[in-house]
Amino acid sequence: MDLTASQAARPLTDGFGRRISYLRMSVTDRCDLRCRYCMAEKMQFLPRRSILSLEEIGEIADAFIARGVRKIRLTGGEPLVRRGVVDLVRMIGRHLDSGALDELTMTTNATRLADHAEALVDAGIRRVNVSLDSRNPETFRYVTRWGELDRTLEGIAAAKAAGISVKINMVGLKGLNEDEIVPMMRWCADQGHDLTMIETMPLGEIDEDRHDRYLPLDAVQQQLEEQFRLTPLIERTGGPARYWQVEELGLKLGLITPLTNNFCAGCNRVRVTVSGKIYMCLGHDDHLDLKTALREGGREALDAVLDKAMILKPERHDFAIEKGHVSSRATRHMSVTGG
Repeated sequence: MDLTASQAARPLTDGFGRRISYLRMSVTDRCDLRCRYCMAEKMQFLPRRSILSLEEIGEIADAFIARGVRKIRLTGGEPLVRRGVVDLVRMIGRHLDSGALDELTMTTNATRLADHAEALVDAGIRRVNVSLDSRNPETFRYVTRWGELDRTLEGIAAAKAAGISVKINMVGLKGLNEDEIVPMMRWCADQGHDLTMIETMPLGEIDEDRHDRYLPLDAVQQQLEEQFRLTPLIERTGGPARYWQVEELGLKLGLITPLTNNFCAGCNRVRVTVSGKIYMCLGHDDHLDLKTALREGGREALDAVLDKAMILKPERHDFAIEKGHVSSRATRHMSVTGG
């Protein structure tokens, strides 16, 4: 699809004047792991008839790019479990060649990354975020319920060998991986990976109390500053993380703190699920239906829904720590919306 001047002149801007330039697109709600903070052990996944085809995902991506989105992240579930996902990457990646898109990235658990790394590079992926909460095999298996650490590490190594830049995402979990934060920092520095720490987010019903595992990252930062010199960086990658340079390690450290330090003021992103719903905020259940618009009205109807989404995008999320528990108005699992 060629992007016309009239389309490019209609940027997506919400009611608070924030320009939407970043889209996170889920390509599947399925995953081959069951991380405890993300999913219940027994999940009810969407039937095939309810999900967008790869071609439809590509058409929706085209519509966003025409309206000024410059970065797209493919998410899941686990995107690499979706058959044909590399074809989708290639479909969207053609906009990198034209200059209409600045970056196409992916979030993955890396269990299948070794099989796809070279093909992803050929299709346009240059950077991935890998979820890795522990480098202890027993802790890793506990958090993921049945994951094999070696497979994830092999995937990370394959991505690096293929020339893909890797950022490690580590969710801070009280009583599980607090003692691994500094070792993870040192390992990432040695491997040439960036590291982002994330506070657990209250999305969906899981099998345990999130508050029991909630680790406030402002306290973690204070502890790190007793050991290292953290220099604030103005660099942004389009997401909610704030970054520091860990001088002693030569490591770029990101912190995503939805609870201890609200990150909404500069929000530039929306999320689209594999069922074609656009969520204007991760912390709200409000959404609109892009799938029906696309199938029944085509591009014009799709653009009308995007315009409405900008009007409805809230100023901030509703994640909170209340009365001893972590809460949110959002009832869906993170795997439904995409990480």
